[in-house]
Amino acid sequence: MLETLQSRLQRLGRRFGLHREWYLIAIGAVIGTITALGAVGFLWLLHKAELGATQALDVWPWWTLPLIPMLGALFTGLIIHNFANEARGHGVPEVMDALYRRGGRIRLRVALAKALASACSIGSGGSAGAEGPIVQIGSAIGSGIAQLLRVSREQTGTLLGCGAAAGIASVFNAPIAGVFFVLEILLRDFSLRTFTPIVVASVFSTAITQTIAGENIAVFEISASHEGYVFTIAEFPSYILLGLICGLVAVAFTRSIYATEDLFEKKIKLHPILKPVLGALFLGALGIGYLMLESSSPDNYVLPPFFGNGYPAITELLDPTNYDPTANALAANQPIETHAAPHGGAAISTTMWVLLFLVGAKLVATCLTLGSGGSGGVFAPSLFLGAATGAFIGVGLEKLGLIPDGGSPASYALVGMAAVVAGSTHAPLTAILIVFEITRDPYVLLPIMLGAIVSTAVARILMHDSIYSLKLRRRGVLIGSAADLTILRRITARQVPTVPHVSIHPEDAISKLLELNRQYQVVDFVVVDAESRYLGMVTAQDLRTALIEREAMPLLLVEDLLRTDLPTIEPDESLDSVLGKFSRHDVSSLVMTAAAPTPAPASNAGGQVLGLITRSRLMQRYQQALNEG
Repeated sequence: MLETLQSRLQRLGRRFGLHREWYLIAIGAVIGTITALGAVGFLWLLHKAELGATQALDVWPWWTLPLIPMLGALFTGLIIHNFANEARGHGVPEVMDALYRRGGRIRLRVALAKALASACSIGSGGSAGAEGPIVQIGSAIGSGIAQLLRVSREQTGTLLGCGAAAGIASVFNAPIAGVFFVLEILLRDFSLRTFTPIVVASVFSTAITQTIAGENIAVFEISASHEGYVFTIAEFPSYILLGLICGLVAVAFTRSIYATEDLFEKKIKLHPILKPVLGALFLGALGIGYLMLESSSPDNYVLPPFFGNGYPAITELLDPTNYDPTANALAANQPIETHAAPHGGAAISTTMWVLLFLVGAKLVATCLTLGSGGSGGVFAPSLFLGAATGAFIGVGLEKLGLIPDGGSPASYALVGMAAVVAGSTHAPLTAILIVFEITRDPYVLLPIMLGAIVSTAVARILMHDSIYSLKLRRRGVLIGSAADLTILRRITARQVPTVPHVSIHPEDAISKLLELNRQYQVVDFVVVDAESRYLGMVTAQDLRTALIEREAMPLLLVEDLLRTDLPTIEPDESLDSVLGKFSRHDVSSLVMTAAAPTPAPASNAGGQVLGLITRSRLMQRYQQALNEG
């Protein structure tokens, strides 16, 4: 029935002159709508979990703080262990693994398990964000619909991308960033046939979410705070320095998460259900330490700012008024009397030592949450790390008098967000767009772009893989992309190591080939004229054919087996062209020659033979280029 419906849609499209894959646009709209509903449901679950944590804060004494994340971690471990192991960790690598190794197939139960596990983990104070869960939820929806319709593997990837983009667009109210997250990180494909249905899914998801919410506001509503800010040439060194430091923070963040994963997986011998609980215990102990340092009255407390997604703390770090010493209440260690929000709703100090402590605490908290087997994303922690790092640099520059009039450390916090996200994901375009959309602040856009690019460059120099692709590399999966064609066109044939060739002449006897084969262990022979110009080849397949008729061997000459139909390769020829020649001819090697002399000789001879390029050497050079990134 589904196949009949699909074929009818295709026939209808052709009747109106539409492309054969036009129906993916309609399916993208459906996926966007369903994912928006799923995202709203996930956020509702998350809110309920946060509400439960808040109510516990009102009843339990401060020394029981670790029990809140431990309880959430216990439920997380039970859900993951019993329903879907793929829900463990930060989600996006699992989507990429399904895309590259399983044809985009994701079990539908993963969406429900990820939503429940992440809501328990983040809502109870675990340091993680909603980006990983919603990408996995949306991808599972897109993959499920693709499996239901039995579309091709390529189209399955596109529909999976529709779900991921719709999820990002819905949760962050960032439709453009959702599209580029998928194109730059997941699919790495900017072709029009992929781009179009993903854009449609993102737009539908955002529209549905805004309709349900009844509002269209940024996650961090701060655009008026930096109004009038002017990016001057004098601040170039400061923002370059910020980008360099954020690149280092991003690399440290990535390596720390996987080091913690290795610690819990290989060194700590506990049942998988209990490992997240142990991580939550350490997280709670870190929280108690913060409360003891931050407040003289621990009984009046909220979850520390590095618990949960950290959005309230980020909002404060992006507000220029919080860097005014007269307005900063906590600079004098004044206690907070109310619970403004379950995740660190209290105001935070913007003194340098506190900001530096928050950078370290957030990094450790996220490693404990996700490295121990909790569930959530790394995007929100990256935003927090960037905001705190940027604020730290900004306050330091302000003390040195290096911030011009009208500037604020808050601008550096904003740029730091994009820089750490770009450095950890190796996706500067996505980082720039998503930070712009979640803040809607156009005044700091130029330094955001500069900081993101510098951070990405630093991170790529220090570490080849992003926070997402490193997990796949550890599993032995190397990611290719549509950008592979660019790599192939960038490398020339002269950059491929050649194999020394054995030259023969047309008048040589075939028996000589057998002797050369035993002597040099070669299977393909280059035929040249008296002046060593290329004439053709005798391949292993040709020689095997001749050996079948052994009685004719003494009578055969090389010219009887000579193949002149095989193309040659020029040194400056790009690898995409070379690969095309191999694909059209079933041979293991082709000859690389220098340019033929001009005017050409009377014979059909080509240029001087430089060597043989084999399929294996070609693929080794290509693999090396992929590894170099």
